[in-house]
Amino acid sequence: NDIMREYLQNVRNSVWVGLAIGLVVPGLLLIVAWYLIHQNKLKNVDLFYIVCIAVNAYTMQLFFRLNKERLGRGILSATFFWAFAFFFYKVI
Repeated sequence: NDIMREYLQNVRNSVWVGLAIGLVVPGLLLIVAWYLIHQNKLKNVDLFYIVCIAVNAYTMQLFFRLNKERLGRGILSATFFWAFAFFFYKVI
């Protein structure tokens, strides 16, 4: 736990780094969820997608606790992007 906290403290406090984290982490989770959904032929799986995006809320809170406000803002921006993408997916 201390090793992880020390590693996170060393992450550069930048909006761009936060944006990258906020885009990549849910993106990887969405790829895994998409694979699992299509392998098992699941239907009505919106909750899987929402959970993948909600991971950003936990990550953002973690960085805000470490006083990395710029990182948190970047992750928040990425969360809005993913929410818009999910809305676009549902409309089409």
